[in-house]
Amino acid sequence: MMERAQTRRRQCLQEMGIEVWVPNEARLPAGNAASPEPLPAGPSDPATLDWDALAATVTGCRDCALHATRTQTVFGTGNRQARWLFVGEAPGAEEDRQGEPFVGRAGQLLNAMLFAIGLKREDVFIANVLKCRPPKNRDPMGEEVRRCEPYLHRQVELIRPQIIVALGRFAAQSLLKTETAIGKLRGRRHSYADTGIPLVVMYHPAYLLRNPSDKRKAWQDLQFACTLLEAI
Repeated sequence: MMERAQTRRRQCLQEMGIEVWVPNEARLPAGNAASPEPLPAGPSDPATLDWDALAATVTGCRDCALHATRTQTVFGTGNRQARWLFVGEAPGAEEDRQGEPFVGRAGQLLNAMLFAIGLKREDVFIANVLKCRPPKNRDPMGEEVRRCEPYLHRQVELIRPQIIVALGRFAAQSLLKTETAIGKLRGRRHSYADTGIPLVVMYHPAYLLRNPSDKRKAWQDLQFACTLLEAI
């Protein structure tokens, strides 16, 4: 009964556009949570690839089941030498069709927010934790994140941004390896992995479209990010 209620709650929250975090361990197949198989290394190891090879590897990636349901991969877009890196959760339906992150209304809002701090879309780099759309926009699963995150990590290494902005709860919790609520992650200076790159958490533009009263908080987050960048 409790599991059924929790499932219904997640469905309701998703229908309202609110991301629902499920610990990565809970998403892994039984028996794999404690000791997942290592990622294969070799010529296609993302850590060894340049931009073109990385993009080609992502395009042909079949490392998880999402390759069977995607229209195309969504590698990321923008300035490959950008000071700013914005990271979302995963492609949605429109992103899956166009092959570009943050299009549609959420993308328009993100563009407007960038303009408000003197930036254009082509000035920054925009990517997602996952490069393929989960069916019906469901939450990414732990194994999918584990298989895909080396691509994002390599993008960070190649871009060498001076600041990273995590858009939404899932991106923030995935990048920071935490289950802390987004409200407690906002307004603080974090660091991405062991890179020392400052990371700021902000509400996802899709969430802000449904909760316009929180746009002021997102503006504060962007201003905080600008302050951190000016201090570098």
